[in-house]
Amino acid sequence: MSFAQQLWQENREIAQSCRNHPFVRGIEDGSLAKKLFSYYVSQDAFFLKAFARAYTIAGARVTDWNDFKTLHHLTEGVLGELQLHEGYAREWGVDITQVEPGAATRHYTDFVLAIAWGKELGQTLAALVPCMRLYAWLGQELAKTNGKKHLYSNWINTYSSKEIEELASELERLLVLYASPKDKQIAETYRYAMECELRFFEAALTWDL
Repeated sequence: MSFAQQLWQENREIAQSCRNHPFVRGIEDGSLAKKLFSYYVSQDAFFLKAFARAYTIAGARVTDWNDFKTLHHLTEGVLGELQLHEGYAREWGVDITQVEPGAATRHYTDFVLAIAWGKELGQTLAALVPCMRLYAWLGQELAKTNGKKHLYSNWINTYSSKEIEELASELERLLVLYASPKDKQIAETYRYAMECELRFFEAALTWDL
């Protein structure tokens, strides 16, 4: 078991809480209120822009050219996710260019960028991996029950794709390469990012209450 796989297993209970969250369940069966998903799309677009910046910072710190190209490829993957969000935004009249981030969104993006700017590369990767691995896993889990086409089928198809799994695996490879299992901050950062993901879903479900 690689270090990345070990971290994932150590945090599977948080991943399962995300899987069982009413927001994710609503995406799974198409029952999620459209206004809640629209809010989520806008918040996730804000987050992904911070994510892309963190990849760029990480890319500037690697010394191996192939690893630099990998991070560039991962940044392109984030831009692809943003295109998906832009499609939803056009369809549903959501302006993702003028997003007011919610507290959970701002907390998560501030955390990711603070790590990227102020910590070592390994810790930056530990802050980035949970999002990619969680979404790849959620997509694959939801695809198992994605029968009748509904509003969110395209979201499920995107995150269950081979391409997303490959991006998650590429990022995990870099984590194994640059992060030391002996550094307790790596595990703490990974877990905190997982907790941020769960809070992100909760905020998307309850923002209008």
